[in-house]
Amino acid sequence: MLTHLTAAKLAQRLHSRELGCVEVTRAYLDRIAEVDPKVGSFLLVDRDGALDQAEKAQSLIDSGEHGALTGVPIALKDNLSTDGVETTCASKILKGYVPPFDATVVERLKASGLPILGKTNLDEFAMGTSTENSAFQLTKNPWDLSRSPGGSSGGSAAAVSADLAPLSLGSDTGGSVRQPASLCGVVGFKPTYGRCSRYGLIAFGSSLDQIGPFGKTVEDVALISELITGNDPLDSTSLPTAPISSRDLKQGSLKGLKMALPRELFGEGTDPGVAEAIQLAIAALVKEGVEFTEISIPSVAFGVTTYYIIAPAEASSNLARFDGVRFGLRSEGQGHVGLVERTRAEGFGHEVKSRIMIGTYALSAGYYDAYYLKAQQVRTIMQQEFQQVFSEFDAVLCPTSPVPAFKLGELTQDPMALKLLDYCTIPANMGGMPGISLNCGFTNGLPVGLQLMAAPLADEKLLQMAFNVEQALPSATCTPPIA
Repeated sequence: MLTHLTAAKLAQRLHSRELGCVEVTRAYLDRIAEVDPKVGSFLLVDRDGALDQAEKAQSLIDSGEHGALTGVPIALKDNLSTDGVETTCASKILKGYVPPFDATVVERLKASGLPILGKTNLDEFAMGTSTENSAFQLTKNPWDLSRSPGGSSGGSAAAVSADLAPLSLGSDTGGSVRQPASLCGVVGFKPTYGRCSRYGLIAFGSSLDQIGPFGKTVEDVALISELITGNDPLDSTSLPTAPISSRDLKQGSLKGLKMALPRELFGEGTDPGVAEAIQLAIAALVKEGVEFTEISIPSVAFGVTTYYIIAPAEASSNLARFDGVRFGLRSEGQGHVGLVERTRAEGFGHEVKSRIMIGTYALSAGYYDAYYLKAQQVRTIMQQEFQQVFSEFDAVLCPTSPVPAFKLGELTQDPMALKLLDYCTIPANMGGMPGISLNCGFTNGLPVGLQLMAAPLADEKLLQMAFNVEQALPSATCTPPIA
């Protein structure tokens, strides 16, 4: 069944003319129609658009002008602007909004000939860790339909896990690519902040947001990263660096690599089954020649607290534009103030409202220094501590999520427990570091994600290490029961 293939293998068969682009795209669209009613990955499926793009991709292949992934379909998180295709951020306030432009990453995908299957579900405005905050539907974990796929990019992770798309894009503000990748048993990669343009990504926390890919293997995410990264003059935070290269991905070895194990990231909140799977993976890597050292990074203990000041503060600023005047929902209200109040009250969900309120409070006169400024100071200390770690070690290794996939609804009454699920992933966003999650084993039949983090701009080195780790772990690539 061709929907089981990795993106790299699909590309090989497409470019050798063993498969046709329209044939492949239609196979995924048919599988979405058959399976997605059970999973709920997609908010919108663009069947006509995808088939039209597949025909154009076939023309590129026939003319010999194709790239590494031409013809391989992809799904997009619904906070990426798509020209002529509805983009909602899974929020009532943007229902019916159709952007007049493409995000830079979408533009690059189209130019490279990747048919776009549709838009995937997320926590509203990417605020959440379970995809239960979507205004429109629940997404379920393909490993167990009673469980969460994680969040906020749960739809994108579940789509790849359930063979509904060979590749997908998400966004990662505090772990929103890596955590759902862990819970769904796929690979999720967050590049260095600034290596992938954020132009056209509807902003949540501008100093933390980064677009990142999902794939079945490290090779898949490396190939798509090569297409979507690189400098973009439309994004003022875009770094003047070349696209991430996958050229040396399969070179190198684990032998002699030095990896740090921060005590703070193996805390009491880690599920025993997760801890056991990580320890078995570490033992396998020791046999491959990796040298592990237990260390301490004290600032990590303040990561969640710091994040939930900085991210809501930036969200409160970014989401001020959704006022019912220019685009999206417009509710009836008395005068301008009444219109804005009613629109925002009816359009935003509970989690978004609470984060806006927290962020506005943290930025208000008399509290800015006590909260936002202090949080930024802690963030700087965290960056400095990790900088010191990376001067001595090649990577940091830890669990991606402290728990496996949890039951839908299980944590909705405990918002702090949901927020603590980002404990291990937040440091990479705070420091702008690249991070990747890949499957390393199972607990009670549910996937366990292993996370690697490297120094800023060491994306190629991180991907190479992850590729070699994947080869050393027999359970790194796996297929859920639904597939």
